[in-house]
Amino acid sequence: MATCEVCGNDYAMSFEVHAQGGVHTFDSFECAITRMAPICEHCECRILGHGVEVDRHWYCSAHCARTADPQRGRQIRDVAPV
Repeated sequence: MATCEVCGNDYAMSFEVHAQGGVHTFDSFECAITRMAPICEHCECRILGHGVEVDRHWYCSAHCARTADPQRGRQIRDVAPV
């Protein structure tokens, strides 16, 4: 058993995430997302997909990038799946 680093639950089915040289232990995807997912700099939601990066600022979508920074964000487009 291992203890979740977010909620402190000691759980037999906890799991580890290895990222950027670190090892993190969680008991659920909810806790993993809470700790590891970046936050949109415009609407403050958790970015669970690819997101959009503009000059080292992260947004959940092209819409948020354009709204937050109309000058730099006007060329940003969401990519639709093929």
